[in-house]
Amino acid sequence: MPRERIRRLCDQLNRYAHEYHTLDAPSVSDAEYDRLWRELQQLETDYPQYRLPDSPTARVGGTVLAGFATVRHAVPMLSLNNAFSPQNEAGAFDHAEMYAFDERVCKDLGVACAEYTVAPKFDGLAVSLRYEHGVLAQAATRGDGETGEDVTHTIRTVKNLPLKLRGTDLPELLEVRGEVLMLKADFAELNRSQSENGQKTFANPRNAAAGTLRQLDSAVAARRKLHFFAYALARNSKGETARSHAQQLAHLRDRGFAVADGEWSVCAGIAEVLAFYEQMSRKRAQLPYEIDGMVVKVNDLAQQAQLGFVSRAPRWAIAHKFPAEEALTQVEAIDVQVGRTGVLTPVARLKPVFVGGVNVTNATLHNQDEVSRKDVRTGDTVVVRRAGDVIPEVVRVLPEHRPMQTDLFGAGGEPLHPPFVLPAQCPVCGHRTVREDGAAAVRCTAGLLCRAQRAQGLIHFASRKAMDIAGLGQKQIEALVGADVLRDFADIYTLDLPALQTIKERDSQAVKWAQNILDGIAASAKPALARLVFALGIRHVGESTAKQLANAFGSLERLRRAPEAVLACLPDIGDVVAHSVAAFFRDPEQYRLLDRLLQAGVAPQTQAVTLNLHALAAPAKWLAKLPDAKLSEKRAAALLALAGNDPAKLVCDPALPADWQQWRDRKGNTALLREIIEFMASQPATGNDDAPAAVSGKTFVLTGTLPTLTREQAQNLIEAAGGKTAASVSKKTDYVVAGEAAGSKLVKAQQLGIAVLDETALLALLQAN
Repeated sequence: MPRERIRRLCDQLNRYAHEYHTLDAPSVSDAEYDRLWRELQQLETDYPQYRLPDSPTARVGGTVLAGFATVRHAVPMLSLNNAFSPQNEAGAFDHAEMYAFDERVCKDLGVACAEYTVAPKFDGLAVSLRYEHGVLAQAATRGDGETGEDVTHTIRTVKNLPLKLRGTDLPELLEVRGEVLMLKADFAELNRSQSENGQKTFANPRNAAAGTLRQLDSAVAARRKLHFFAYALARNSKGETARSHAQQLAHLRDRGFAVADGEWSVCAGIAEVLAFYEQMSRKRAQLPYEIDGMVVKVNDLAQQAQLGFVSRAPRWAIAHKFPAEEALTQVEAIDVQVGRTGVLTPVARLKPVFVGGVNVTNATLHNQDEVSRKDVRTGDTVVVRRAGDVIPEVVRVLPEHRPMQTDLFGAGGEPLHPPFVLPAQCPVCGHRTVREDGAAAVRCTAGLLCRAQRAQGLIHFASRKAMDIAGLGQKQIEALVGADVLRDFADIYTLDLPALQTIKERDSQAVKWAQNILDGIAASAKPALARLVFALGIRHVGESTAKQLANAFGSLERLRRAPEAVLACLPDIGDVVAHSVAAFFRDPEQYRLLDRLLQAGVAPQTQAVTLNLHALAAPAKWLAKLPDAKLSEKRAAALLALAGNDPAKLVCDPALPADWQQWRDRKGNTALLREIIEFMASQPATGNDDAPAAVSGKTFVLTGTLPTLTREQAQNLIEAAGGKTAASVSKKTDYVVAGEAAGSKLVKAQQLGIAVLDETALLALLQAN
């Protein structure tokens, strides 16, 4: 029967493919494989209703997509912290960072020596594969760790990837993490073919692999040879049966995955880890694929759960990067780039040199201190390194090759080029530049008045996590800024069809395109207060800080008037952020730009105040934050007691201590006192009285996938009720909200005795009074 024959051929051909591509031990000739493959293809043509999802004919591709669907990872794909082991001139490694990692691990586990697995850190594209009943169902890129792109149509073309898992008693669901990459030989062949056909070549195998996997036409992906190597097991519906990471890798190998056999090892202690790392560093050039380091993991899974996570990285693993490759080249010029926040960055323009797999023409010099320390000048011969194999940087200058001035007789004198100094005026707009006390960065003071900052500032303003203006992306904003249509935030809200059509040809599609942007602008005009505060691009103010400010003041009007000393009393704000926020709202130019934005129709929503400002910024607390007053909270409380606990008497009472009166009499200080007292008197008496007592001030950690709420929705509900969310579980955590595939955070919560809630319990808690 055709159905049974198709099933047998699929199993047979998949087994042969595994032997050839994964085990490198083929049991049949290429001619026999091709004969069986053609038989299967013909049967599937004649009986398409019997075609199987794990058919090897899917590897030839042919599917063309209009775009990529978004996939939300049930278990987030976290990143790893890095450790480096630089080499000295004699070639010896400095493993200080790895010794520190091992010391932390052993201390937290309470052991003298930890066992680790050490495996290659592949230089490819991380993906997550979901198998249902043993058959590949979906593949997704890492993306931002929470969501990625659906690349199932191209992943099927990867020859060494099992479309159906090997073995029996297959789980209902298995999720595998690994790396898609291109072998060095296949990369060389691809670039040769691209060049012969007059097409653009790829800079390195990683770029080639990423570009291939993200092809909308899977037939293109099929023509380029990709490989997949598994390195982790994310979910198993049958439950975890392995006790160690090494056992997980063995299980993945038994299921048909390539796991870099011969290049990973179990090491009894840090000394063996470092010996294996150095061995692989020497072997690196001979490997068939690119790697940029080794991934070191605590082998015992129970110990992994015990160690848990910090921020978005596991405490039980680290990426031990190899020393970056270096090369000699010459500095042809030193330019200055101006970033979104106005930071001036010196950049060396280099004579092109091949470093770490790419042609490098530019290298960052970071800041004035680094330029001066290294004394980098135009014309210098320098050592260039790709730090972490990613960002090119100038490591050092070879002064013996520095070009020198010569006299008429050819005698040498002073260096031909003077030391480099960042300019006192912005090279883009000409405004004054400043360097804050204790800061390395030199900044342009013009804000949106500077064209270099304008585009990036407006891109940030319109971005999804800020004002979320649909249709108005980087490309459109850069074009509008280039046409001098957009100069500040308010200009976005005065755009019309003719203005938008200046950057697009006038046709029926242009009108529809422009109208979609205008609709997105109109829909964004009444943002949540936190979104607007974040969108303004205030230095040091990220999403979390913006939410904290919104919870503390409830309205833009109150936030704009908040004195720096009061701002500094808020949780997780601090003196530096408080100064940045207060300075922003008191800058006349920024004040004018914000007023223009409000006059253009933007009306941020007011919200309930969920933080008790009078408790957080009690008089003794804000007194201790006054500039140059040199008051601790204890001394401030004593001063306040002398004034009868009446802040108003601090302004004029002649009986107060002389040092206080001297401070008060300095220019502007009396006015500052009155401003703070009047501001605090105008604030609500308490925080949100409706905030549930069980939520307000409590810390929540979210893990796993909830039935109906996204993580962002759950976080917003918690924060609106006065709670806080954190990325990792600790003794300070009050609740862990656990959904499907909760993982190690749930385990740690149970170990620490922390209350665990499901979605229903969370919603009930939020509704409680």
